[in-house]
Amino acid sequence: MRFMRRITAAWRFFHRPRVFDSTLVAVLAIGASIGLYFGWRDGFLDVAKGAGLFILCTFPLLLRRSRPIAVAAIETVADALGMATDVLMTNNLTSAIAFYSVGRYTPGRTAALTAAGGSAVYGVVTGLTRPEAGSWIAGMIYPLSAVAVGQFVRMRAELRERGRREAAESAVRAERRRIARELHDVVAHHISVINVLVGGARATLPPSEDAAHDALAGAERTARQALAEMRQLLDVLRADDPVRTGGVLTSDGLLRAGGVLTTDGLLRAEGGVDAATGVGAARLPALVQEAETAGLPASLTVTGEPVTLPAAVDHAVYRIVQEALTNTRKHATGARASIRLAYESEAVEVEVIDDGLPTPGGRTAPAPGFGLDGMAERVALCGGLLRTGPRLEGGFVVHARIPLERT
Repeated sequence: MRFMRRITAAWRFFHRPRVFDSTLVAVLAIGASIGLYFGWRDGFLDVAKGAGLFILCTFPLLLRRSRPIAVAAIETVADALGMATDVLMTNNLTSAIAFYSVGRYTPGRTAALTAAGGSAVYGVVTGLTRPEAGSWIAGMIYPLSAVAVGQFVRMRAELRERGRREAAESAVRAERRRIARELHDVVAHHISVINVLVGGARATLPPSEDAAHDALAGAERTARQALAEMRQLLDVLRADDPVRTGGVLTSDGLLRAGGVLTTDGLLRAEGGVDAATGVGAARLPALVQEAETAGLPASLTVTGEPVTLPAAVDHAVYRIVQEALTNTRKHATGARASIRLAYESEAVEVEVIDDGLPTPGGRTAPAPGFGLDGMAERVALCGGLLRTGPRLEGGFVVHARIPLERT
């Protein structure tokens, strides 16, 4: 393990642009210097001259990232002079690296123009200095292929960077949605309860208690203002949410959000589970008691054999009931609520029904809001199905079915 860490640290060190380019130039120059020495010693002057030119051509590579076009021009001139004077039999490796750097570190249009210019020069020089048939074609392909490889590597790097950036942005949006959902479910619920209790206490005060009456009225105003400011905060947190539904009830009575309705009728969505703890189906009786204390008559019916639910499902069941009771208390004054929790072998169902007055004009879609958005997102994250809407006989229904084997 320690050996692998050392290798990784060494790779990261040599992968730095300046270190990598300096090492590349050093390796090429040392190799050419060895050829220069033995060529000069053994009397192969052509080999020695070619090695000397190669050594000179390695140093411009130190600027191949910051000045790729200038480096490519220098290498092209050196190759042209070397082939014209018979010092070089073929193109230097340094020119291939230079044209690769043009494709790797310059935009597409600039790289294409540079490749076209280099192709023309190499085609003419190769055709004039090499009498073999078709040699000019190889000369033209040489810079084009090097630039094409550089462009391919450049596009792959850009795609990887874009993928990392999109993944980071997606994580930020998911966290913002989670924070907005928790703010709405926890803070809005309790502030609504406080507002109802304060209003009830103020209504029971005798007319002579002016000071207490004014204090409670101020508390009500503060609670309403806090709710309004929190909704503005939720607007900011969800401003870039790409999966918001706006609480729209579709023609088949299903509220969809953040997922795809599959052929088996289940709403699916990508993402993780909520990290919130301390709430679940076991606390529904306390939630019903709290609603009754706040002035909403409610009853809870549990059918089936209770089982331990997965954390995400347990949390979703509680939040769905909590949000439904909050909406009933806000929008259906004087109504009664009935909660049904059904444990099945493969799923759990939760249904909240109130008996508020029928909606004028018949069945209509609910108004957009963060509460229905939160319900839909929670159910979608668990792979379930959510149905909400007014009832023909009056009132409103919230029904969720979450499969247990899919969670």
